[in-house]
Amino acid sequence: MNLRFQHDCTNIDWEYVSEVLRTVGMASHSGAIHHKAFGNSHTVLFVFDSDKIVGFGRALSDGAYQAAIYDVVVLPEYQGKGIGRMIVNSIIKELPQCNIILYAAPGKDAFYKTMNFKRMKTGMALFLDADTMQGRGFVE
Repeated sequence: MNLRFQHDCTNIDWEYVSEVLRTVGMASHSGAIHHKAFGNSHTVLFVFDSDKIVGFGRALSDGAYQAAIYDVVVLPEYQGKGIGRMIVNSIIKELPQCNIILYAAPGKDAFYKTMNFKRMKTGMALFLDADTMQGRGFVE
C-alpha cells in the first residue's frame, strides 16, 4: 500500500464517494450533495492508495467545544489494516478542545469502543424521511 492523506476537497470524484458509501451500506446521496456536505465540514480526510480513494471521513464542529464525526468509510478490501483508526484519530487531532459525538453505521460499535467512544443514553434524531429511521436502532 502506498497511502496518501488529503485534508481538503480538491480534485475529489464525488460520484465515486457516493458509490463507496453505497458499497459499504451507508446512506448515500448524489455526488453534488456529498460535495456540499464535505465542503461545509470543519475537518475532512481522504485516504488514497496511489490514486484510488480507499477511505474518508469528516467532522462538523463549532471549533470551540462540540463536534460530530460522520461518514467514516473504508473500502471493504482495505478494512482491518488500521485505515479507519487513522481517519478517526486524524479527525480527532483537528478537534483538540471538543467533545465529540459520532454517527456510526449499525454494527460498528465494537470498533469505536476500541477508540474509547461510549454509547450515549441521551440523544434524539429527526430525519426528513421517516423511513430512514426504520432499522437504525431508534427507540420509540
